[in-house]
Amino acid sequence: MLPESSDSTRRIRPAVPEDIPAILAVMEAAKGIMRASGNLHQWGEGYPAAEHLLADMAREGAFVIEEPGDIAGYFAFLASPEPTYDRIYGGAWLNDSLPYHVVHRIASRPEIHGIFQDIMAFSFAHDTNIRIDTHRDNRIMQHNILKHGFTYCGIILLANGDERLAYQRLLR
Repeated sequence: MLPESSDSTRRIRPAVPEDIPAILAVMEAAKGIMRASGNLHQWGEGYPAAEHLLADMAREGAFVIEEPGDIAGYFAFLASPEPTYDRIYGGAWLNDSLPYHVVHRIASRPEIHGIFQDIMAFSFAHDTNIRIDTHRDNRIMQHNILKHGFTYCGIILLANGDERLAYQRLLR
């Protein structure tokens, strides 16, 4: 299911409810990375929770990245539309008429490297129009997003009103 991975022992597969405890542990580890790098406000207490993962699964968009015998990462790969992307401020999407996929809730254990690259390979093997957003304080994610050819498009607002930096990449 995974095109060439940065680590040939990894594979991406759909997440199942039995994976939730391991996924939540990976997300807690990812929160530690965020806090250590100065991102103190993204993914506050109780988010992401099992209910978010179950919602991703219900949309057939929940995926785990496995290393032999272990879940190393998680991401949601969800088909459009994404309601919070309907309005963008201070910019514009590169294309606002084509269907797209959005990548959300990327998390990995701190000792694992190359997960973002694996997620992007998977995503672009399934769609040529990808959107992603991140918290203003998430410098690590911003670096990875730009490194993988995304263009900053503006600011979107989450359902709770929090802002996120929004990016898009279109493969021609």
